[in-house]
Amino acid sequence: MARDRHSKYKNTGILFELLVRQITNDMMLGNENSPAVSLVKEFFRRGTSLNRELELYQTLQKTKFNSAAKAERLIDTVVLEFNKINKALLNKQKYNLIKEIKRCYIIEDFFRTKVPTYKMNASIWSILEGNGISPTKTVNSRYFIIENITEPKSKKKKINEVEGELTKHDKDLRLLSYKILLEKFNSKYGSRLGVSQKRLLRAYIENISNTNTLREVVSDEIEVISKAISLLSKKVKDKVVNIKLNEVKMQLIKIKGIKTINETHILSCMRSHSLIKELKNVTK
Repeated sequence: MARDRHSKYKNTGILFELLVRQITNDMMLGNENSPAVSLVKEFFRRGTSLNRELELYQTLQKTKFNSAAKAERLIDTVVLEFNKINKALLNKQKYNLIKEIKRCYIIEDFFRTKVPTYKMNASIWSILEGNGISPTKTVNSRYFIIENITEPKSKKKKINEVEGELTKHDKDLRLLSYKILLEKFNSKYGSRLGVSQKRLLRAYIENISNTNTLREVVSDEIEVISKAISLLSKKVKDKVVNIKLNEVKMQLIKIKGIKTINETHILSCMRSHSLIKELKNVTK
């Protein structure tokens, strides 16, 4: 019964996603030689048992069928393929991966990162690790996966753009594409990114697939920005500048009402932070 409890340490889908997100954090902090990049290349390269298992996780996460019968058949097929993997070799690779993660990072901080697909990954783990898992948990996990597979495309959550690129192409090309995403922001602000801007950018990249969380983060950020602009506008004597400041606040309020946050909205907030910085310098 002890094995009934899900373990992030043993979940290949979660391990991979956490590494992807760690690459984000490392690059945001200016670490171009992220240890996570090397770990992805080494442990998830083609031919490894971890790569084979990851492909099975992603098959169940991304495949869509219009019938529960087909979903059931897919799950059974995935389980059969999983049983073909050398478990001794797979467990050894997981052990070595965790060992390397501990060597490169503070393990508690590494696993503290929230994973939007946690429930789906945990359900897949329960299906694949059937021995020792309670019948109730196994059935619940199976039906959760079936519901995900048969969910209409219109309701399907937006796939994390970074992870999507990382799982479609050759490993080096995926990581290069991911790096370009970050450089797209850096080319606009260069080394002038402030603490608030870095925090906002990090939240955007980590929550691209989590619409509700991202909207809440941006909403809170807009509250902070609006209050700062209101306080600083009282010190600005130029009427034209004050009119412009009010326009900025109105634009930010409009963003709060938008359901899906995109890159343009994030840039608007980041520009607002730059504006606040300039106003503070002028009103000193």
